Amino acid sequence: MTTAVPSERPLIHPLWLRITHWVNALAVVIMVMSGWRIYNASPLFDFRFANDITLGGWLAGALQWHFAAMWLLVANGILYLALNVASKRLWRRFLPLSPRTVLADLKAALRGRLSHADPQHYNAVQRAAYLFVMLDILLLVLSGLVLWKSVQFPLLRELLGGYETARYIHFFAMAGLVGFVAIHLVMVAMVPRTLIAIIRGR
Repeated sequence: MTTAVPSERPLIHPLWLRITHWVNALAVVIMVMSGWRIYNASPLFDFRFANDITLGGWLAGALQWHFAAMWLLVANGILYLALNVASKRLWRRFLPLSPRTVLADLKAALRGRLSHADPQHYNAVQRAAYLFVMLDILLLVLSGLVLWKSVQFPLLRELLGGYETARYIHFFAMAGLVGFVAIHLVMVAMVPRTLIAIIRGR
């Protein structure tokens, strides 16, 4: 009598995806925390971020951290998108997507009825969230270029409504990214095996 050997669990996240995910997470944390310190030097609104949750110590230090993380974020983002396109994962995992399916899955999620049985399948809300954060980071980079090199990118500056408008765009894009991360962490807490999958791949 022979005993059946259980088959290896299917690969959910390839190695390149796991590496780019964690590099991106590191870059985002550095950029947000240093960005809050930069914001404190010239706030747009009547509040400041607590120094304990900022990075850089002072404006010049924060700028150095911010620019270093910027290059890491851009390089890692280009690699991530290139590998997603080359492997056709971008279309398989994130498309098709429609407002009706997003709304239906959102209602199911709010009622606690959204299934997480298959970690290889992204529901419509997840697809929309990941596509949103890709576009949001792109907007962060473009508005950041205007703030960094306004004279060198006059067309981009005008497309974003000028330097001051670009500051607001950059701030709200950052807020959108922080909101995505917060929701992402809540979802991981609700479905802990997704954390194991992004570490081990299976």
